[in-house]
Amino acid sequence: MKKVVVIGGGPAGMMAAGQAGLRGNQVILIEKMDRVGRKLFITGKGRCNVTNAVDQEGLIANTPGNPYFLYSAFYSFGSDETMKFFEDLGIPLKVERGNRVFPKSEKSNDIVKAMEKFVKSSGCKILYNTEVLDIVLEDGKIKKVITTEKKEIECDSVIIATGGLSYPNTGSTGDGFEFAKKAGHSVTKCYPSLVPLRVREKWVADVMGLSLKNVGVKIKIENKEVYSNFGEMMFTHFGVTGPVILTASRYINDRINEKPILEIDLKPALSEKELDARLLKDFKKYLNKDFKNALDDLLPQKIIPIIIELSKIDKDKKVNSITKEERVRLLNVIKNLKLNITDTAGYHQAVVTRGGIDVDEIDPSTMESKIIEGLYFAGEVIDVDSFTGGFNLQIAFATGYLAGINC
Repeated sequence: MKKVVVIGGGPAGMMAAGQAGLRGNQVILIEKMDRVGRKLFITGKGRCNVTNAVDQEGLIANTPGNPYFLYSAFYSFGSDETMKFFEDLGIPLKVERGNRVFPKSEKSNDIVKAMEKFVKSSGCKILYNTEVLDIVLEDGKIKKVITTEKKEIECDSVIIATGGLSYPNTGSTGDGFEFAKKAGHSVTKCYPSLVPLRVREKWVADVMGLSLKNVGVKIKIENKEVYSNFGEMMFTHFGVTGPVILTASRYINDRINEKPILEIDLKPALSEKELDARLLKDFKKYLNKDFKNALDDLLPQKIIPIIIELSKIDKDKKVNSITKEERVRLLNVIKNLKLNITDTAGYHQAVVTRGGIDVDEIDPSTMESKIIEGLYFAGEVIDVDSFTGGFNLQIAFATGYLAGINC
């Protein structure tokens, strides 16, 4: 029997603690907040997208941040294992569009409660409202941890599962990075990822809340395309968000100072020639009306005043007097609506942290440190990250599993 301390009561920490406990170890899970799973509770807009029902190669393909480090983790505990794990805990699941997996109840709290029960039933003790102040080493090995009120807990292994920097209100404030650095580990530069984007244009506030489906987006830096996709987005008072934007942020969060430009195609299903034919058709229908009343069939009502202003066509001009040159300008705005990205919305709105403890210093088959015997890592604290769709939680469960069975 080993004495194991797990730092952090998120998905990775709870999985690690439970698995370690099932193997007969004496396990203490330390959580600095008043309850476990606070970030897990808010994932998937409160519905908890626990994994993505693709095979291991699909998981790798959706992980831009050091994917090959995760081969052992994904093949040891992939999405099938995650789904079976929760169903065995009495949580029925369902698979939705994009292979995203949710509890049938659509309540993230059911997932949190099930994991907390799993941890406790494995024999693990949970300390709430307790913060780790230091990890003490002796001769390159784990000796003990010191918690608040200077309490000392002797142990053989420590699993750091403290999360990254995203959603700091849930307790993810980078503690694990400091513990790792003190133990001799390197931490790569960190960025907020899967995060809304701020833009320079003030007009976005006028269309705040407008959701656009089936739009095309491109991001260019110095006129070179660095990202393109098709999907759903939404305007906010400071910029843009939504699935296609969150994914886009992963490609530019380290290049914000290079002044990226977002180009939105409001009608990607139509070529410029087809859109021009559609405009002519609508203009014929509204021939004697003012221009401001001629786009209702083509665009959402909320964005029409913006499109008209950007096209530089007089909103009160009669449709029958709009010139070909003006129509071409309008077409260009609809197919190429530009926004200047100035920043991300930061860690408070980021789904995940890009960056973390250098994977070259961690054994990918066990999650053990290559520097300190008995020190393990799991979840977002490691320099691995994926796209939206349940992939990041799958990383947490898979790395937590490996750390838990090997500690």
